[in-house]
Amino acid sequence: MQEYDISTLRHTVAHIMAQAVQRLYPGTKLAIGPSIEDGFYYDFETARPLTPEDLPLIEKEMKKIIKENLPLEHFTLGRDEAFELVDKQGEPYKRELLEGLEEEASFYKQGDFVDLCAGPHIEKTGRVKAFKLTSVAGAYWRGDEKNKMLTRIYGTAFFTKDELAQHLERIEEAKKRDHRKLGREMKLFAIMEEGPGFPFFLPKGVVLRNRLIEYWRKVHKKYGYQEISTPAMLIGDLWERSGHAENYRENMYSSIIDEQEYFVKPMNCPGGMLVYEMDLHSYKEFPLRLAELGNVHRHEKSGTMHGLTRVRAFTQDDAHIYMTIEQVKDEIKQIIRLYEEVYAAFDIAEYSFELSTRPDNSIGSDEAWEKATVALREALEEMNIEYRLNEGDGAFYGPKIDFHIKDCMGRSFQCGTIQCDMNLPERFDLSYVGADGAKHRPVMVHRTCFGSIERFIAILTEHCAGWYPFWLTPVQVMVIPIAERHQEAAQKVHAQLGAAGLRAEIDLRNEKMGYKIREAQLQKIPVMLMLGDKEIEENKVSVRTQQNGDEGQQDLAALIEKLTAESDF
Repeated sequence: MQEYDISTLRHTVAHIMAQAVQRLYPGTKLAIGPSIEDGFYYDFETARPLTPEDLPLIEKEMKKIIKENLPLEHFTLGRDEAFELVDKQGEPYKRELLEGLEEEASFYKQGDFVDLCAGPHIEKTGRVKAFKLTSVAGAYWRGDEKNKMLTRIYGTAFFTKDELAQHLERIEEAKKRDHRKLGREMKLFAIMEEGPGFPFFLPKGVVLRNRLIEYWRKVHKKYGYQEISTPAMLIGDLWERSGHAENYRENMYSSIIDEQEYFVKPMNCPGGMLVYEMDLHSYKEFPLRLAELGNVHRHEKSGTMHGLTRVRAFTQDDAHIYMTIEQVKDEIKQIIRLYEEVYAAFDIAEYSFELSTRPDNSIGSDEAWEKATVALREALEEMNIEYRLNEGDGAFYGPKIDFHIKDCMGRSFQCGTIQCDMNLPERFDLSYVGADGAKHRPVMVHRTCFGSIERFIAILTEHCAGWYPFWLTPVQVMVIPIAERHQEAAQKVHAQLGAAGLRAEIDLRNEKMGYKIREAQLQKIPVMLMLGDKEIEENKVSVRTQQNGDEGQQDLAALIEKLTAESDF
């Protein structure tokens, strides 16, 4: 059994890496080097930016430091002594970090290497058995693009070499499944220099996206939602009223129209409030479920964007539900059932729940918070759902339940969320007529199932490695004539598939069969139909599927009937 946890080990390896970098590249300035979920990183200012080609040399020097078995010695200094030390070392970033400390400073020493650090660390470098440097990236100091760009080296460490080997295998598998790579190969979407953070969806990607939306609409209709659509740009006064202009302005795009400031919406909520305000509502209408597939825009920093998971324009599958406090618990249960049905449709069977409670900086009465939190907690408990309590991490306007789904590689993604809101109903003075004939304030719940269409496509693509459920896949069937004389018959088969509503393509290129099959597999097309002399003579097709490989000859009409049934969601 280990005497220390994995984050302590990784933090120590980050220090070993920093020592190696300063040995190899004298004059290197140190920034920060924490452990993270899957490893560690350290940020450096170097005379020249480090590259992946430098990593083997750094690893070699790290192994020397490990072999030296240097003890990690902890000591503290008063502020004046600490400033004197980092100034002597010539470490401006450490000085800046010290300026934020009010008490004595903590340092760790290993050999001739001394670093400002709160720890903890393992006792000697020689206890490190398995590590690997994985990548190099640029990172602004303190995440601010106004600051200097530093070199960030990522790595990981484990207690044993077997654990490290398994982790590196997962990394390689993740690279194969990367939605950016598959998006290019399958011709689904593109991110272009002319619009960084603004995805272009290509024809096959639009088919995928539209099928996802069709499914979303079907399941929401089943659960009693009405769909609305609100404008992409609204007057500045509305965003002042909602609080977004005050708290979110730096992430919002704006324009001057008729001498007034307008904002492009970063969220759907304020428009949804205006829709609710249009009518006088009665408790008899509740729960009132209004859903929206709203295209929103947010000014994300350039260094934070990543494929479809972090973009500047995306479609949020939002809903705002209005109800009485007595209805909250049952409504939460229904939302959870909806989410479970949706995730099951995509073979996402593993997810966890997190209940976040009132933060220090929040609005609303203690009584309202208590009622809302109890309703969320009781909904989870009455459904026998295990959950993690995240004290004080709720939104400033209400408690929330977050869904963390796990993909087939065990990676966790926060996806669905359910949030009680006591802010917007107050700011917009929303009301309903109760059974007593008086006006009351409704309880409002925000919820999103996918999170966003774009991000869910990214998660799903990596989860299934591009092999989507048959009903969702952009091209379901590829028809392949064996020779040129079989093309006419193949075209007739292609037409029959299309007439049945199946999404089919035909490969008429003058290429070998093996090449065409490999191309169809690269495109993640689940069914291939081959036609030659024998198939045409017997009015059949040779079938090859992603699931079973070669399935032999089959009757075309029966096959179309089977595939059509599988194409429905």
